[in-house]
Amino acid sequence: MGQLLVMPKLGLTMTEGTIVEWFKKEGEEVKKGEKIFAVETSKLTNEVEAPAGGILRKIIHKDGKLQVLEPVGILAGADEDISDLISKAGSGKVKVDENQEVKEIDAKVEKEKPETSSKRIKASPKAKRLAKELGVNLSKVEGTGPGGAISEQDVENYQAEEKPKVKTSPTAKKVAENLGVDINKIEKSERIMKDDVVGYKNFQMLKEMADPKETREKMTNMRSVISERMSQSQKTSAGVNYNLTVDTREMKRLRDKLKPIKKITYTDIIVKVVSRVLLEFPILNSSVEGNEIIKRNYTNVGVAVALDEGLIVPVVKYANIKGLKTISEDIKELAEKARTNTLQPDEMTGGTFTVSNLGMFNIESFTPIINQPEVAILGINTIKETAVNVNGEVKFIPMMTLSLTADHRVVDGSVAAQFLNRLKEFIENPNILML
Repeated sequence: MGQLLVMPKLGLTMTEGTIVEWFKKEGEEVKKGEKIFAVETSKLTNEVEAPAGGILRKIIHKDGKLQVLEPVGILAGADEDISDLISKAGSGKVKVDENQEVKEIDAKVEKEKPETSSKRIKASPKAKRLAKELGVNLSKVEGTGPGGAISEQDVENYQAEEKPKVKTSPTAKKVAENLGVDINKIEKSERIMKDDVVGYKNFQMLKEMADPKETREKMTNMRSVISERMSQSQKTSAGVNYNLTVDTREMKRLRDKLKPIKKITYTDIIVKVVSRVLLEFPILNSSVEGNEIIKRNYTNVGVAVALDEGLIVPVVKYANIKGLKTISEDIKELAEKARTNTLQPDEMTGGTFTVSNLGMFNIESFTPIINQPEVAILGINTIKETAVNVNGEVKFIPMMTLSLTADHRVVDGSVAAQFLNRLKEFIENPNILML
C-alpha cells in the first residue's frame, strides 16, 4: 500500500529540517530499512531509512527547508494509483529544481504583464550589480552582448555618457589624453587638475595589479542556525561578563598523578568541578521560561566542540553524579561523534550550563555568548606563566582566567562573583572533590 514519506521529527525540539540529498531516484526500487534521503537539522545530518519497501514514485521536494511531518515523497507499488496521495500532499505540484520553479514564475509574470509593458531586460549579473551601485536604469542601456544582453562595459559606457561634465584644466586634459584616462570617470565635484588625473591613473594601475575578486557562498544550515541562535541570545539575555584568574598548579598535579591510570584533560576536571559547584548555586543552573525561573537538582553540562563548519555543543548528562573518569570518557565520545557527524539529536539537547574552552588557541580572555535557554556559560582560557608576589618573593605561576557570562535578569553580580570564587577554590584545591 502506498504511503507518503514525510520530514521526520528526529528530536524533541526539532521543528524543521533541510533535505540535502536523495539516495534514490524516482522510479527506483526501495527496500525497507534502506537509506532513502538525508536531512540536515540544526547541526546534524541524518540519513532517513525507508519505512517500507516499494518504488519511489514521486519526489515532492528534492531539497530545501521543510516543517516536521511535511510530505517529501511518495512510496508505492509500481502500478499503484497515487493520485490520492498527491492530493493529500497539497497542491500536487512537484518541486524538481530551483531553475524550473524560476522559469514557472517568470512565465507567469510575463503572462500577467499588460501588452504595453516592455520586454524582459537581459543583463549579466555583473552588469546588474554595477547598475544598482551607479543608479543606472537598465531599461535605458543598449546591450552589445550576445542576443542584445547588457554587459558591465555597456553600463560603464552609459554612465560615462550621462555623467555631468566636470570642469577640467587644459593641462589635465592633455595628461588624460596621454595616459588614456577618461576624464568623466574621475570622481570630483570641483575642477579636475593634472594631479587628479595622475592619481586616478595610478589607482587604476594598482587595482589592475591587485586583481580584486569577491566570491559568495550560501551559509550552511549549521552556520545559519548558529547565526540565528547567537542573535536571539543577545536579544534575549542581559548578559554581564565576569573574569577571575586562578592558580592551576594543583589541577596540573592532579592531572599528572592520574595520567598512569587515565588520561584526563583540564576540561574534564573543570566540567567535574562545575557540575559540583552548580548545585551550590542553582540559579546559574536554571533557565527562564516566560516569567518563571526553572531550577534543577541535576546538571547537564554542554561542552563546546569546534568543527570546520561551526561550533556544536554536545551535552554530558547528569554530570553531577558521574566520576571524573566517566565524565572524561563521555566528553571524548561526544567530541568524536561531533567530528564524525554521528551525534544523535538528544545528545545535543537538555543542557543546563555550557563550558567553552579556547585555551588551546592561546586565548587569554573572551566573552562567551549564552547558549539559550541557559542563563550562564563559562569560558576557559589558556594557562600562562604569570609573575605573582608570594610572601614578598616574585614567582612565576601557571595562571588561567575563567570568563563567565551570566544573564543579569536572574543572576546578580554578587552571586556570579561567589560562583567564580567557589570554582577558584575547587580548582586551586581539587582534593575537595573527594569530600
